[in-house]
Amino acid sequence: MVAAQVAELCLGERFRGPPASANGGYACGAIAERLGGGVEVTLRRPPPLGRPLRLQVGDGGAVVHDGDELVAEARPATVALGVPGTASPAQARAAAGRYPLYHGHPFPTCFTCGPDRAPGDGLRIFPGPMSGGDLWAAPWIPDPSVADQDGLVTPAVVWAALDCPSGFAAGVSDTTMVLGRMAARVLARPRAGTAYCLLAWRGGPAAGRRRPAGSALLGVHGGVLAVARSVWVTIPRPEPAP
Repeated sequence: MVAAQVAELCLGERFRGPPASANGGYACGAIAERLGGGVEVTLRRPPPLGRPLRLQVGDGGAVVHDGDELVAEARPATVALGVPGTASPAQARAAAGRYPLYHGHPFPTCFTCGPDRAPGDGLRIFPGPMSGGDLWAAPWIPDPSVADQDGLVTPAVVWAALDCPSGFAAGVSDTTMVLGRMAARVLARPRAGTAYCLLAWRGGPAAGRRRPAGSALLGVHGGVLAVARSVWVTIPRPEPAP
């Protein structure tokens, strides 16, 4: 048995999804980044923002606690590279014009897909359905603020970019959902200021409250830079702010 290692993890306020918790993809990606990738992360409760969390790593994976509360669990996993289609930049731009939640978004300040986030603050990834199929797509030009000193987007932000498009493919515009589980495989990190496409698809039939989906980050010529699988969980729609 390998002795457990304990580290601190803090999710900044910028990376919120719902108003009081982190964007699920970013939280999963931040945990995976600490573990060197190759994991599937299951969120057991909304990841809190702005305070230290305890990341405990053992030989079988890792757990994240907020005090005594279990926030997330991670275990080794791989993600297949199969992607059921592609999207050109023009197709992605056209799909974004059909984004269903420019108005009436349950979490309008979500780091990834919130329409109330300013350019350069949120990612402003707005997936829409592609014509003639079940795929969803969105364009994305990463801002320099989410990149490292070499101009490459940080792994946790790549996970965040892959997160919300899969939710729309799973049906988040029809019923409110949050991310429950995610695994991603990053082959090449995108570069700030360069145009990319996000592609997403339904991953299979719903099982109770759970809806599987997949997503991929594509280069301008359609090459796969990253791919993810996720499970979304339906929740009651939050009450609008007074």
